[in-house]
Order: sequence, then structure tokens, then C-alpha cells
Amino acid sequence: MLKIAYTKLAQWYKDVEESGFKSFQTVANSIALNYRSVLNYFLNRSKNASAESFNAKVK
Repeated sequence: MLKIAYTKLAQWYKDVEESGFKSFQTVANSIALNYRSVLNYFLNRSKNASAESFNAKVK
């Protein structure tokens, strides 16, 4: 399951890079820096302070 999630996240990141939209690149960079927390949330629905901080920045 983790391998599938990681692959889909990597594909999304690649799509964002290829899109050329600068605003998406900012979000993609944040996700790349925090990908473990992002995947952990979606796989286990577990939260932590850094994931909460990341969510606040995205909003």
C-alpha cells in the first residue's frame, strides 16, 4: 500500500513540474519536503504537529 501511495505522489509531483504552473510548484515543494507526513496521514489517518502545520500552510 505504501509503495502505491508513494508512486502516485511521485507521479503527481512530476505532473505538477511538467504543468509549468508556478503556484502549484510552491505546494509541490512543500509536499516534497514533508512527503512522509503526507503519506502517513493518508495511509493511517494519523496526525502530528508537523502535519497539522503543513495543513495550515496549504489552506
